[in-house]
Amino acid sequence: MQQAETQTSGGPPAGTRLREYETIFLVRPDLAEDLVDKIVERMRGIVNREGGKVIKVENWGKKKTAYEVNKHLRAIYLRFLYLGTTRMVAEFERNLRMTDDVLKYQSVKIAENVDPQARQVEPDVKLPGDPEVPERTAREPEPFGGDDRGFSDRGRDRERDRDVPDEAAAEPDVE
Repeated sequence: MQQAETQTSGGPPAGTRLREYETIFLVRPDLAEDLVDKIVERMRGIVNREGGKVIKVENWGKKKTAYEVNKHLRAIYLRFLYLGTTRMVAEFERNLRMTDDVLKYQSVKIAENVDPQARQVEPDVKLPGDPEVPERTAREPEPFGGDDRGFSDRGRDRERDRDVPDEAAAEPDVE
């Protein structure tokens, strides 16, 4: 048991073929930079422990999301590119699910049957993200009564339609 643990902790064994995966996950926007780094190191440790190899980690910075995610309009985007097995990806995603600071994640298989020794490790990248934009302001509540909300126009349209003679019904189209 001890020997198997030491073999997988140093990365993938020689001669094995792995799949290349990409996982993009969103972290809470109010998280401090050192806590984001702590999450990255935790996920990097999971990949190494499970016999995979981390190729590249990109921190895309704080960006606006396409829609509200867990009441957040912005998030810190992180991209992991790594080699591993399907079992390792399941463990990676399980740990993302357990981390409260992770809002959303998605894993995609990039390539099949990749040689870990041939795939070079690339340096980590940290991008600045979007400039700070203030959060959306809350809308002021509208009163429930007192305004007609456009309903009074409906009756006026009906009266106007009754006053205009229907010419199409009166004259048949003969040609």
